[in-house]
Amino acid sequence: MDNYQSRRGSVFRHPGYLNFAASRVFSSISFQSATVAMGWMIYDQTHSAFALGLVGFCQFLPMVILTFVVGHVADRFDRRRIGLACQLLEGITCLILAVATWQHWLTPTGILAAVTVMGAVVSFERPTMAALLPNVVGPSLLQQAIATSTSMMQTAFIIGPSIGGLLYGFDPVAPFAFSAICFAIASFNVISIKMERQQKSGREPVTLKSVFAGVAFIRSKPLMLGTISLDLFAVLLGGATALLPMFARDILHAGPWGLGLLRASPAIGALVMSVVLARWPIQSQAGKKMLIAVAIFGVATIVFSLSSNVILSVGALLIVGASDTVSVVVRSSLVQLLTPDEMRGRVNAVNSLFIGTSNQLGEFESGMLAAVLGPIVTGIVGGVGTIAVVLLWMRLFPDLGKVKTLSG
Repeated sequence: MDNYQSRRGSVFRHPGYLNFAASRVFSSISFQSATVAMGWMIYDQTHSAFALGLVGFCQFLPMVILTFVVGHVADRFDRRRIGLACQLLEGITCLILAVATWQHWLTPTGILAAVTVMGAVVSFERPTMAALLPNVVGPSLLQQAIATSTSMMQTAFIIGPSIGGLLYGFDPVAPFAFSAICFAIASFNVISIKMERQQKSGREPVTLKSVFAGVAFIRSKPLMLGTISLDLFAVLLGGATALLPMFARDILHAGPWGLGLLRASPAIGALVMSVVLARWPIQSQAGKKMLIAVAIFGVATIVFSLSSNVILSVGALLIVGASDTVSVVVRSSLVQLLTPDEMRGRVNAVNSLFIGTSNQLGEFESGMLAAVLGPIVTGIVGGVGTIAVVLLWMRLFPDLGKVKTLSG
C-alpha cells in the first residue's frame, strides 16, 4: 500500500509525464468534441444511417492505408515532433470547420472530407504517442503511468463528447472553435515533454520485412495476438457508438445534450474501472477476468439496444465502458512491456489499426446494418456476436484463460 502510493506520487511529480498526459488529454478532448459535433451535424443534415456509417468508414480507411508507414516514421524520427505536427494539423482542420460552419458552407461532403483528414492525422498521432510513453518514464513507473494515463484519457472521453454536445446545442460553430484551441494547448505540451530515456531510432532499410515487422512480432506472441484480436472482433460486432445519434433522436427522443450524455457514459464507466484497476490491479486470473468482461460487454450492448429509457440506456453504456476497460488495460500492458523500444512504433501502429478497425469499421458495419435492420436489431445482433466471439476465442487461444498477471 505505501509502496503503491509512493510510486503513484512519483508519476504525478514526473515533469515529462505531466506534459505527456496533458498533451494526450487536450488532444483527445478536442477530437471527441469535434467528432460528436460532426456526427450530429451530418445526421441533422441527412437523417441517414448510411451517412453515419460513412463517418466511421472515413476515419477507418486512412488508418488502414497509412498504418505501416506510420510505424516506420515513429521508429525513425523524434516522436515528439510527429505528435506536434499531428496536433497542429488537427487544430487547423477544426479552425476550418469552425469558419465553414459559421459561413454556412459546410455540407455532408465537407464533413466527410474533414473526418478523413482527421482520421489520417490521428492514425499517426495515436501510435506515436503510445510508443513515446516508455521513453518518458522509466520501467519501474511504466505500469503506473499506463493506469494513470488510461484514467486521464477516459476523463477526456467524458468531457469531450459532453462539451461537444453542449456547445453544439448552443452554437454549431462553438465545438470546432473550442477544439482548435485545445489542440493548440496539446501542441505546446507535446513539444515540452522531457525524455527520461532517449529513443532508439531504427535506421534499417525500408523493406517488406521491416515494414511488416510489427505484424510478425505480434504473431510471435500468441497472448498478445489473442488479446488484441479478441478486442477487435468484440468491439467490431458489439460497438453501438455509431448509432448513438439515432438512439438519441429517434428512440430516446433526446437532443444534442442527450447525445453528449450517451457518448460520455461508456467513458464514465471506463474511468471508474480504470481507477479501480489502478488502485487494485489485476494480480490473478487476468485472462479469465478479461474473457468474462468481454462477455459482459456483449450482454450490456444487448440491454442498451432494447432500452427505450434514457436512464437504463446510460446504465448499460456505463457497463459497456467498464467491461471494455479490462481488455484495454490487459492489451496496453502486454504491448508496452513485451515490445523492444526500436519496434514500438511499428507494433503500436498495428495495435492502433486493430483498435481503429474495431471502432471505425465497426461504426461503418453498424451503420450499414442499421440501414437495413434498424438500430435495435443491429445492436442485438452485435451483442450476441460478441458473446459468440468470446466462446470461440476460448477454443482458438486456450492460453488466454491461463494468463495470471498483466505481465503475461
